[in-house]
Amino acid sequence: MADDERDARRGLACAVEAGDSRLPTVLEEVGPVDAWRGLVATTMESPWGARAKRVDLEALRAAEAACGARFVIPSDDEWPQRLQSLRGCKEVQGMTGEPVGLWVRGQAPLAEVVERSVAIVGSRAATALGERVASDLAAELASAGVTVVSGGAYGVDAAAHRGALAVAGTTVAFLAGGPAHEYPRGHASLLQQIAATGLVVSEQPPGEVPSRLRFLSRNRLIAASSLGTVVVEAAARSGARNTSTWARECGRPVMAVPGPVTSATSFTPHQLIREADAVLVTCAEHVLTEVGPLRPERESEGGAQGQPRLLDMLVPADAAVYEALPSRGARPVGELALRAGVAVPACLGALQRLADMGLAEPATGGRWRLGRAQDRPLLPREAAAGVPRRGVPRQGREHGA
Repeated sequence: MADDERDARRGLACAVEAGDSRLPTVLEEVGPVDAWRGLVATTMESPWGARAKRVDLEALRAAEAACGARFVIPSDDEWPQRLQSLRGCKEVQGMTGEPVGLWVRGQAPLAEVVERSVAIVGSRAATALGERVASDLAAELASAGVTVVSGGAYGVDAAAHRGALAVAGTTVAFLAGGPAHEYPRGHASLLQQIAATGLVVSEQPPGEVPSRLRFLSRNRLIAASSLGTVVVEAAARSGARNTSTWARECGRPVMAVPGPVTSATSFTPHQLIREADAVLVTCAEHVLTEVGPLRPERESEGGAQGQPRLLDMLVPADAAVYEALPSRGARPVGELALRAGVAVPACLGALQRLADMGLAEPATGGRWRLGRAQDRPLLPREAAAGVPRRGVPRQGREHGA
């Protein structure tokens, strides 16, 4: 049955354009195996059915082997669970949904590689300054053990990949074409290097070429697979803006690097910051602060390394809610739950626990903000016995915390 599902998902990935908002409903109603069999057997004229009848699964498997790719599906251990945030995600430019499968080139398990990852995206027509900033930022993050995710394009994407590779770090390229379609051609060597030391990933089957819509659907994978997205340079009309929108819809923090006010490529980063859709960052330390649990271990005041911190005590759901708290201001519980990918009751429970630890506190109007404790080191007695409960402020109870 596992092989049947894998082949069904292979076929669906060929027959249905990536990000088609209708497919998640079909998969939920009948499952991938019956959905695929129905397309192949249908006598009704439809684009999906016509494309399904042209799929040769045996030839597809041979093409995978020829390019050194494997087809990964949601039931595999190496499937990134973070991609589940795309389930039920609001449409962006008519697209949504978790991918039916991914073609992966490279030896490392995909889930393991992107577990600690940050996306760096930006303009293809980047300035020399933008490329240097992207490269330096990627190198700093990679040196801290963070995987750098980007799209393999010219400009900021390439600079980010090269920055990570320069310090022997790990980087992942999500492509808009098939896993062996090295686009742009000028990046053939770069993509081969990424596949040799990191991963090259695509939602498109071998042999497929990029298109405008496929770049847009690819962007949702970059955003959803990472714990946060950094926009370095981007003009008014930019795919990077689309990626930042996907990141917000998936509940991920969006960050932007400011640039010269006279540069057209500063438009989107500055607009994101001005509209409070992104947090201003200028270095890896700022990025690591925004993605919370990714912060590297630091020396404590006493000089010891690796001392447990408050965030080390958080279960995944509480960590997700903590990450959804804004760095400035406050957010209502409903928005926090949406960004964290949890139900409202679970979000309220997490906020209560975070408040007990001093990591969150209630604000006016039923909203919540970051607490004053932040990520302080645990005292020895706390590390031994767990963080003591501090009692929820009266204000929190009045607002249903």
